[in-house]
Amino acid sequence: MANIPINLSVMELLRVEHVTKRYASHTALDDVSLSVPQGSVYGLLGHNGAGKTTLIRIINRITAPDQGRVWLGDRELAPEDVNRIGYLPEE
Repeated sequence: MANIPINLSVMELLRVEHVTKRYASHTALDDVSLSVPQGSVYGLLGHNGAGKTTLIRIINRITAPDQGRVWLGDRELAPEDVNRIGYLPEE
């Protein structure tokens, strides 16, 4: 039986690095970072006001973060990438 090398490193589909978002005196996101591996299913859970919608809006470039960056694969998220993201807001 041949030895088959296994690549244990997982490619990140989405990476959020140190994202902060403030609205007047309210901080919606405070230094949030996360990584979503390629081929995974990922959910955001939290109580009302936790910043879930704000993070989704930043990922979809509806609003911009005050600080931090969002990466798609190996490069920073660009405006044309939004066409590849499915988003169905409640409204």
